[in-house]
Amino acid sequence: QVQLVESGGGLVQTGGSLRLSCAASGRTSSSYVLGWFRQAPGREREFVAAINWNGLSTYNLDSVKGRFTISRDNAKNTVYLQMNSLKPEDTAVYYCAAKFGIVPTKIQYDYWGQGTQVTVSS
Repeated sequence: QVQLVESGGGLVQTGGSLRLSCAASGRTSSSYVLGWFRQAPGREREFVAAINWNGLSTYNLDSVKGRFTISRDNAKNTVYLQMNSLKPEDTAVYYCAAKFGIVPTKIQYDYWGQGTQVTVSS
């Protein structure tokens, strides 16, 4: 079992920045992938980015490439999502997720955090 707790969400103006954090606890001695997803009102949850134990990362959305950066601190069992140049369309609940393995894909995550709200005002 892995428990995930997100933090860092909030209200920011267009063009601003936020850094989301997700702390993992529990069975963290094994290699696992950490990912970020988001869900806007009335829309399906979508994959944003993922990173494996060695720092290999993938980004799913063209809309966030160059603006969002995923990173992790293995010593702290924490993954971060640095979000710059935020836009109103980035408004969503952002979820952290984890799965055991080494391939940072968008599928088959087993553990989820409770989510943190990000609101970008225009």
